[in-house]
Amino acid sequence: MTAEIDTPLSTTTVYRVSGMSCGHCEGSVSSEITEIAGVSSVKAVASTGEVTVVSAAPLDDEAVRAAVDEAGFELVGRA
Repeated sequence: MTAEIDTPLSTTTVYRVSGMSCGHCEGSVSSEITEIAGVSSVKAVASTGEVTVVSAAPLDDEAVRAAVDEAGFELVGRA
């Protein structure tokens, strides 16, 4: 699976986040990443550690890292 899929209207990127263990964790990570400009949807899955982000354009990885840090977790990188 590729880490980033571009379409004319959006970009989907899958990230790996360590430390998520429950629905509350998923919600915290999703909430922080949703605050990044251009993000239209976020789906975090604690059991896999994957966070799928759909945005209008490719995101700056450092902005995603900062959002994940703010939620109390660690961005490992792109899946």
